[in-house]
Amino acid sequence: MPKRLYTIGYGGRRPQEFVEALLACSVRTVVDVRLRPDRAHLGTFVKANSPAKGIERVLNAAGIQYRALPELGNVFREVPAWESLYSELIKRAGDMLTARVHALEDPLCLLCAERDVQRCHRRQIADYLAGTGYDVEHIA
Repeated sequence: MPKRLYTIGYGGRRPQEFVEALLACSVRTVVDVRLRPDRAHLGTFVKANSPAKGIERVLNAAGIQYRALPELGNVFREVPAWESLYSELIKRAGDMLTARVHALEDPLCLLCAERDVQRCHRRQIADYLAGTGYDVEHIA
């Protein structure tokens, strides 16, 4: 049976709305694919030094596991052609970059800041993982 994978962007969401969307999909593990989760603009979604604060506190309170995988972050985000560059990166090094994802408890949900999946690198990650057998859905 294929592993279930969702994606979500927290931008413009209240923490309660964010958690409710994850719970509605029975997400067990959130996979943070931000390059610098410790520098989130909204304090609720920051990866703090302690799991008792920030996004880990919010997710743990809902019974959802959290894993930050900065190796999946968009190293090209400041480059105008980031989308084609990131696509090439995931095409060439996808197995290595996604290796830790496969060991996590599903259903999984890739997390980034950008709410619109069409404007976010998590779409390329999800497309790559779909090619390895994951069943993917983007949470609007």
